[in-house]
Amino acid sequence: MKTLASAVLLAATALTGLAGWGAPAAAADPLTLQLKWVTQAQFAGYYVAAAKGFYKDAGLDVTIKAGGPDINPTQVIAAGGADVIVDWMPSALASREKGVPLVNIAQMFQKSGMMLTCRKDANIKDPKDFKGHTLGVWFSGNEYPFLSWMSKLGYSTSGSSPDVKVLKQGFNVDPLLQKQASCISTMTYNEYWQLIEAGMKADELTVFKYQDQGVATLEDGLYATEKALADPKVVEKLAKFVKASAKGWEYAAKNQAEAVKVVLENDTTGAQTEEHQTTMMQEVAKLIDGGAKGTGYLDPADFNRTVDILMSGASTPVISKKPEGAYSHAVFDAAAKL
Repeated sequence: MKTLASAVLLAATALTGLAGWGAPAAAADPLTLQLKWVTQAQFAGYYVAAAKGFYKDAGLDVTIKAGGPDINPTQVIAAGGADVIVDWMPSALASREKGVPLVNIAQMFQKSGMMLTCRKDANIKDPKDFKGHTLGVWFSGNEYPFLSWMSKLGYSTSGSSPDVKVLKQGFNVDPLLQKQASCISTMTYNEYWQLIEAGMKADELTVFKYQDQGVATLEDGLYATEKALADPKVVEKLAKFVKASAKGWEYAAKNQAEAVKVVLENDTTGAQTEEHQTTMMQEVAKLIDGGAKGTGYLDPADFNRTVDILMSGASTPVISKKPEGAYSHAVFDAAAKL
């Protein structure tokens, strides 16, 4: 029969044993990321950061929400459904001017992957040849760079007799395959290769990259709200997220086959193929170039170029005035100190 003294001794021994395991680990800090589009290699860095434990090592419990045609990241974060979103700067700045206080906290894609891809038999050899043609354009915020480009060329896109007819393009390449448009919107890492996979040959296509035409605007960046950045504790959490995400992107770029595998494992729809995601990963890696400052740094010169392009529309500029406080290096600088 146990005595009170022996019971106390056993309890003390148990507590000593527990102490040997150290103090309980602090609970991971939750953070939700809303992507701009569906699960694919365009977002490989975030999925890799989760799969390799980079977020966990930073003390974060990150939930990655896939996007889609019916999901507007700006609306999601405005409603409190995400802490950070991936968005293109034209869309983010337009939303900011309309009252959603988005702030760019990091810029993962340093170059634009956007293009107009034309059928060679449309005889378009130069942007000046667009006049009189039907051009496929994505909307839902993706039309802003295109409209700025047409304004720069002096081409009207609306009215009873526009210089170029705009076809509201779905997120597919059918208008070009079916000759409904002379050119369509494509990304270097996605729709262009859908055309190739559909049977078209590279020599049957003519591409005009926004980057080469001097009308490139910044694409996949990370955005939070002004309210979030006003809280030092949230800034610290976001800094951990940005640093771990940058590590994920750098790993994905160097280990592309593994990154593709991670993306496919996260594709719950089963719609993605290894072939297409492999090509996408190769092309996306070309857009990530942090330069001397490192992955995720937003160069103010790139921001100013984007703003200038968006304000260049003579009649319908995307934004009416230069935004103040639309980006911050606070999170990136904090991440660099971790």
